[in-house]
Formats: sequence, C-alpha cells, structure tokens
Amino acid sequence: MISKETLFALSLFPYLGFLWFISRSPQMPRLALYGFYGTLVFVAITIPAGIYAVLHYGKSLADVDWLHGGAEVFLTLSNILLVLGFGQAVRQLKMKN
Repeated sequence: MISKETLFALSLFPYLGFLWFISRSPQMPRLALYGFYGTLVFVAITIPAGIYAVLHYGKSLADVDWLHGGAEVFLTLSNILLVLGFGQAVRQLKMKN
C-alpha cells in the first residue's frame, strides 16, 4: 500500500507539469499564475512545518494550531491571488465586449 506521504510527493509532478503548461499560455492572467505558483510556496512551507510539528511536539501539523495556521496563510494568499487574477481577466473581457 502506498502511503499518503508518497502520494503527496508524487502529486507534485503533475502539478509542475500543469504550471509549465499554463505559464506558456498567453491567455493566463499573470496574477492568477502567481497564485498557482503560490501554492508551491504553501507546499514548501507546509513540509518543514509538518516535520517540525512531529519532531518538536510529537503531533501532526493539523494538531499544532500556530504552525498549521501559519502554513495556511500561504494557501489563503495564493487563493486571493487566483481570485483577483481571474476577476481582473473577467472584467477586461467584459470591457472588451
């Protein structure tokens, strides 16, 4: 049986492929693209935070509120960039038409 950590690590490869393709699309709003890249920042923050939670507290990241909340801030910022980027693109299309 494959562990969830292994699946998590393997899921990065399709996501990197997704980023490669959308970064080459001229239709992709830049701000939204930064949001998708921000998800990688979230992952990069979450992994060491999870390791620290296990080593220092003997708990999973989800059980250490201050670490979990700190990591989730990066996901929230990524989502905000996505919404702003796609919202901006929709407004530009409406103005064009």
